[in-house]
Amino acid sequence: MNRREALSRVAWLMGGTVIGANLFLEGCTRTASKDVASLFEPDQMDYLGDIAETILPKTSSPGAKEAGVGEFMPVMVRDCYTEDDQKVFLEGLGKLEDASKKKYNKKFQELSPEERTALLTEIDKEAKTYKSSKKDEDPEHYFSMLKQLTLLGFFTSELGATKALRYVLIPGRYDGNLPYKKGDKAWAT
Repeated sequence: MNRREALSRVAWLMGGTVIGANLFLEGCTRTASKDVASLFEPDQMDYLGDIAETILPKTSSPGAKEAGVGEFMPVMVRDCYTEDDQKVFLEGLGKLEDASKKKYNKKFQELSPEERTALLTEIDKEAKTYKSSKKDEDPEHYFSMLKQLTLLGFFTSELGATKALRYVLIPGRYDGNLPYKKGDKAWAT
């Protein structure tokens, strides 16, 4: 499976489009602004990994942080997001920290896993409310971007494709009537 196919599957799973997908598929590269370049610092990638891990935690399959989503996000933001989307993403990270300090009086990374989940659940509700009332020209909510990047990064990683999904290196014939058993994993190939 190539990245184009993986991206379309992730978009389908998420029920829509992925921000920056066209540029990603076309292989764009942009010059990183100073703000975006700061995402490549180890502490920022660790922070992004913690957010991603809260969105997609380790269960019987690896979590988003183990799959390297924290390192994946800065590359996508730099290379595939417009300047406006980059600005929304970066400001959103600040809003997430502000929400953490306001609710728990601690930084996001100092929160317990339960507190992180509760906080992100509240922000997710905010993002859904925003999405239902936004106009086409309005930017995407920053948390929607974080979720999209988490899912894209995880399911296109080797760990996500081979441990969370069913993967056959060399798939056989197409079987359009393959029986489904409750609990079966989705296919990566």
